[in-house]
Amino acid sequence: MIEIGLKHTSELIVTDAVTAVKMGSGDMPVLATPAMMALMENAAMLAVAGELPEGSTTVGGHIASSHLKPSKVGDKITATAEVVKVDGRKIEFKVAAYAGDVLIGEGTHLRFMVDRERFLSKLG
Repeated sequence: MIEIGLKHTSELIVTDAVTAVKMGSGDMPVLATPAMMALMENAAMLAVAGELPEGSTTVGGHIASSHLKPSKVGDKITATAEVVKVDGRKIEFKVAAYAGDVLIGEGTHLRFMVDRERFLSKLG
């Protein structure tokens, strides 16, 4: 059962592969916003993964986040997601990312619990 307060922290080291230049989201050699947001999604996915019924997973539905400060190659980034609301299959999270102790982004994320096979069957 998914409960309010479930939380997980994911981390990455900024490499060239996740810079704005390499990801195409900008032209600076800093952590790309899409990479930061993907780390937030990863934390949310993992926060609830162990509580899901067999055969289920979660998929992202919406994410909104600031990106407040740049991070250079070599920086360790952590992203934390915490469940703040559960409404049936809909799970809402508070998300935040840090470079060390410095907040670099924060926002909200919405995920939906789905049956894996049923979801994949919709691909056609």
